[in-house]
Amino acid sequence: MKTILKIASYIGLVLTIIPPILFFKSYITLDSSHLYMTIGMLIWFGTAPFWINKKTDESSSES
Repeated sequence: MKTILKIASYIGLVLTIIPPILFFKSYITLDSSHLYMTIGMLIWFGTAPFWINKKTDESSSES
């Protein structure tokens, strides 16, 4: 489950970073860029808090 959350988070991060570059290069419109960035932001903030800064099984057993 944690792996799926990480993959989804990274997809969201890519959807937040790549559209401005594509807009700058005139590959997509500004409206498309805003749409992709909004979707990416929602995916990132919806998935990242569940796996970032969580202790792993190994580090929690050492304490």
